[in-house]
Parts: sequence; C-alpha cells; structure tokens
Amino acid sequence: MNDYWPWWAGAIGLALVTIAYTLSTDRSFGVSGAWDRVLHWRAERELERRQAQDEIEQRALVDALVATAPRGPGAVTPPPRGRNVSLPPRRPPRPASLVSQAALLGSILVGGFVAAITSGRFEVRFDMGAGFSELVTGNPVMMVGILFLGGLLVGFGTRLAGGCSSGHGLQGCGRLYPASLLATAVFFGTAVAVSFLLWKVV
Repeated sequence: MNDYWPWWAGAIGLALVTIAYTLSTDRSFGVSGAWDRVLHWRAERELERRQAQDEIEQRALVDALVATAPRGPGAVTPPPRGRNVSLPPRRPPRPASLVSQAALLGSILVGGFVAAITSGRFEVRFDMGAGFSELVTGNPVMMVGILFLGGLLVGFGTRLAGGCSSGHGLQGCGRLYPASLLATAVFFGTAVAVSFLLWKVV
C-alpha cells in the first residue's frame, strides 16, 4: 500500500507555497538562502538595521533638497515629456526579512510533521532506512561520515550555483531564468545518474 500523497497534490502545494511567498514578501523563494541567513541571524539583523537607517537618511536628504530647491524664474525645470532621460540604475531588491525566513523554515518543519502524522508514516529513527544500509553502509560511524560529507557537498554546490532546488527549480524555472534552467537540469540530471548507478550498477 502506498501511503504517499499523490503527485498532483504535492505539485499544487509547491506552486501555492511559491506563489504565496513571492506575493507576501516580494522576494524570490529559496530554502538554502533562508537557512544561511537564519544561521547568521546576528549579522543579518545588523545589516537590516543599517539598511533601514540608510533609507531613512536618503529620504531625509531628498526631502531637504526638495524643500530648499529654488522657485521661480531661475529654478531647474524637469525635462519635457517624451524625451529620453537616463535614470540611475535600480538597486537590487533587499532580501526578505529575517523573520519571514525563519517562518519559512519553521513552516517546512511543521508541514513535514503534519504530513507524516496524517499519512501514518511518522516514526522516530536514527538511521536512513534499510535501503540506505543495503546500498551504502550499515556501519553507523561510516553512515554519519557519509551524510556529513554529503551535506558539505550539497552546501558547496548550492553556494556555487547561487541557489538550491527550491530557488532555481521552483522560482527560477517558473520565471524562465536561463541560469536556473541550466542549474536545475544539471543537478536533477546528476541525481538521476547517481540513482541509476546505485540501483543498477552498485
């Protein structure tokens, strides 16, 4: 008996989460970036404070310039409509707030727990299952070492690619970003090849 949710339910859920996150935060969805920011929450809080202070100072400067701008015959007038005017480059949007990133990670944890409970598959265990032990190793020390090394490689690859499967696969591919399409093709293709080697060759 298959206790997993149907594929279409997972697809709808991922789409709704991605759309809701983008609409509510006006930022791209990405789990690896959220995890990195939450781990370095002190530095991120200081960065948010400085950015907010910079915005306040810039707004005050603009208000002061507008208030002291000359009026009357000698005043500088804006260019007529229809003429091309070079504008300063737009700054990239700030990352989503640290609170929203922490809420995202917490929601993933709670959602996984609810899914396991409702499907009847919740089980506290300290191994990766019989399939992992059969294919890789049954030695607990070696298993921890392999998982640790795998985690390091995943983190390195995520930083190298500028995102993970959620950022590139869900958000980037949905917006047809060339870098995201290429990154998603590479890491999913690699996963398929490794799975084939483990199940068919090893």
